Amino acid sequence: MRAAVRKLDQPRLIAGRGRVPLPLLPSWRASARPRGTTPRAVTTLARMGRRDLDWKTLGALVIAGAWLGRRLTRPRYDFTGKVVLLTGGSRGLGLELARVLARKGARLALLARDDEELGRARDALGSTGAEVEIFACDVRFQDQVQRVVREVVERFGRVDVLINNAGIIQVGPHETMRVSDYQEAMDTHFFGPLFLVQAVLPGMRERRQGRIVNVASVGGKVPTPHLLPYVASKFALVGWSEGLHAELRRDGIVVTTVCPGLMRTGSPRHVAVKGRHQIEYALFKVLDSLPYVSMSARDAAEEIVHGVEMGKPELILTGRARNGARLQGLAPGLVSELLALGTRLLPRPRSPEDHERWTGAESESGLSRSFVTGLTQRAEAENNERPATP
Repeated sequence: MRAAVRKLDQPRLIAGRGRVPLPLLPSWRASARPRGTTPRAVTTLARMGRRDLDWKTLGALVIAGAWLGRRLTRPRYDFTGKVVLLTGGSRGLGLELARVLARKGARLALLARDDEELGRARDALGSTGAEVEIFACDVRFQDQVQRVVREVVERFGRVDVLINNAGIIQVGPHETMRVSDYQEAMDTHFFGPLFLVQAVLPGMRERRQGRIVNVASVGGKVPTPHLLPYVASKFALVGWSEGLHAELRRDGIVVTTVCPGLMRTGSPRHVAVKGRHQIEYALFKVLDSLPYVSMSARDAAEEIVHGVEMGKPELILTGRARNGARLQGLAPGLVSELLALGTRLLPRPRSPEDHERWTGAESESGLSRSFVTGLTQRAEAENNERPATP
């Protein structure tokens, strides 16, 4: 009996010295398998198609390496002597962009609707030695756009860079917004850039080089409640701008879509407010002022110009905005439900007066003028947002 046991144990002794065929090794899985069942197939690298997997991995690495090599070796765009046509350039983010571009030696053509604001911007930039010309233009009207682009070309000879920055914001609940509010937002944020691109594009194509920058918003990535006309127009701008980059890249033209989060530009006093306008405006201005939630217009301008220099097709400014855009892309249903919960906390209209339109300056309250909004009040003074003192 003991001899038989030793004989049965022999494979285990051999297994300790070297390799043994699998059937000789004990298996608790085999003993635990119910009778009448077939053993499961063992998955091996050979059965997974190891050779195919290697080729796929190698191909992905080659593509990634080629993309990275092109990014690293791509020459940095030089703004020195370049003619930059900048809409909304008289104040706010536009004025900060003009300051950064002036320091880099660009020749500036600033467009805006207000002659007085344009004059103050030209004086401020001209004192630094920048070459600046101003042009009054409402980008919502194609005839004005075509006229101004002709004047810019006559003055400078060409347009190397177009920055579509002009914008408006309407704040308030959906039930207070009219079709005219949506039309105004679309005319400013979508058709204005479209008119300008159509006007400057033939020259850029002829030279086979150029830069187009469309300043959209994270509101063109994440549907923010109580900003629906703004959101609808920015979504349109983002989609068109991204498609435009794909079509124009072969012509040597780079289109950069910029989606900033909240910025301290100093512009809340110019927004259009509906609903319970003092509460709506106070919430908007406070969020616009918080240092962790919003970024300074100066930092935003630096990042935008750097992104254009590097030829980036998209810029989403601030980490919070990038995370929000990623979450919207991965789980749009979840984001919609979260926004729906947050909207329950926002004020709803109560009276016919809540359907009237007010400016931010007309909607000031104790909270909107308090120390909480100090950073926005400082930005108003720095970025030409306040009316001129008599």
